Amino acid sequence: MATASMPALPARPLVLADLVPAVRARNVALVGLGVLFTALLAQVSIPVPGSPVPITGQTLAVVLTAASLGPVRGVAVQAVYIIAALVGLPFYSEASGGVEVVFGATGGYVVGFIPAAFLIGLAARRGMDRQPLKAAPLFVAGQAVIFAVGVPWLAVSAGLSASAALEAGFYPFIVGGLVKAVVAAGVLSGAWALVRRSR
Repeated sequence: MATASMPALPARPLVLADLVPAVRARNVALVGLGVLFTALLAQVSIPVPGSPVPITGQTLAVVLTAASLGPVRGVAVQAVYIIAALVGLPFYSEASGGVEVVFGATGGYVVGFIPAAFLIGLAARRGMDRQPLKAAPLFVAGQAVIFAVGVPWLAVSAGLSASAALEAGFYPFIVGGLVKAVVAAGVLSGAWALVRRSR
């Protein structure tokens, strides 16, 4: 009597980090590298006149690490990044760290890295980082999440009105955010193109 064969289960969608051989220490190493990468890009810092919020490479790091590592590891990177700064490691812009920096006027932006990393990583898990025309809007949306947390935090901590907080903490960063989204989309889609060619 013939038996019906079981249908093959669909392969789980991948993010770039899944292509690294699965060893016990892989996730720890990838998260550690993500934290160091975020800290490195934080040192790319340009002061904005009249604003306590500098233009930095942090948001680019958030986008790249979240899309490359997926939602769980992406969130872990940003959580460890915040903890590292809390204990005083100079991981924020201008090599700063400490409780007063983490909970200061710009702290909301870094807290916003966590939900942004989750959403970007989740979308990347579904393949939205593989084509520039899908990736760029995703990365713009991820940065919008960061501002949605950061701007109200800035308003409360610095005693600013809503309009003043937008002037100091949002409007000067729109163009840079769009540029970062395009750069990240190019990097991620290019990385996936290389992966496809090597297979």
